[in-house]
Amino acid sequence: MSARNSTRTTTPATRLGLTLVSAFALIALIGPFFVGDPTAFVAAPLQAPSAAHWLGTTGQGQDVLAQTVVGARTTLLVGALVGAVVVAIGALTGATAAFLGGAVDAALTWIINVSLVMPGLPLMVVIAAWLPPGPVTMAAVLALTGWPWHARVVRAQVLSIRSRDFVSACIVSGEPTWRIVVVEILPNLASLLGSAFIGATLYAIGAQVGLEFLGLGDLSGVSWGTNLYWATNDSALLVGAWWTFVPTGVCVAGVGFGLSLLGFALDARANPRLRVSGASGPGPQPTPVRRGDD
Repeated sequence: MSARNSTRTTTPATRLGLTLVSAFALIALIGPFFVGDPTAFVAAPLQAPSAAHWLGTTGQGQDVLAQTVVGARTTLLVGALVGAVVVAIGALTGATAAFLGGAVDAALTWIINVSLVMPGLPLMVVIAAWLPPGPVTMAAVLALTGWPWHARVVRAQVLSIRSRDFVSACIVSGEPTWRIVVVEILPNLASLLGSAFIGATLYAIGAQVGLEFLGLGDLSGVSWGTNLYWATNDSALLVGAWWTFVPTGVCVAGVGFGLSLLGFALDARANPRLRVSGASGPGPQPTPVRRGDD
């Protein structure tokens, strides 16, 4: 199968991922203007979905649809912010270490390796419990624990291209180091950085929801993680009030699925081997030889 046909085979998955992510982003941007106050007590607690409240009410009598839509804005905003910060720190740290080499490379590599061997989840729990709760704190915690892996990947890639002619020409012409790294080297890793951003955003959304589910976020705010926390606090699963947590769970799964599809598409763009083998499946099988033709 040709590369063009393989790319065409992956197009529906890529379009599905883009559609899902775009739909959730649109809901997060304009959805809160069309739903009521998610913290208002609008009806009796734990009412099942009805014409008045499409997704029912919570254990405090708040509208589940409003909480799900408004929660999307906070969760996705923190996820995208963390993704951008994580990739920026990781790319600049890894590229600087690889480009400068020597003692700088040794020092930065040591910092990266030490950060990688630290247990991520316990560290996030300790930092989130110590700092005052809020979206900014959550973003800072996730960015602090998420950048080392991306720095290591970028460092390896920059090591493979720093000796190329265009980099040598920039050095000879006297361009400053920061410009060579930011303007000349990192744009050549656009597909890798795009895939890293999607992966970091997916990690941030999952970690944020998990930490808030444990009660380590700002419980006075509304997000997908706090929705799940309050559903558990109200014993929704025990009383069969599935509508208080299923919509949020479906949204988290939908965003994760869409981001995963986009991440795979960018990985395939950066690595032709993934584009060919991942899309076309098993290669052509050899034609069996009949005994009568021997």
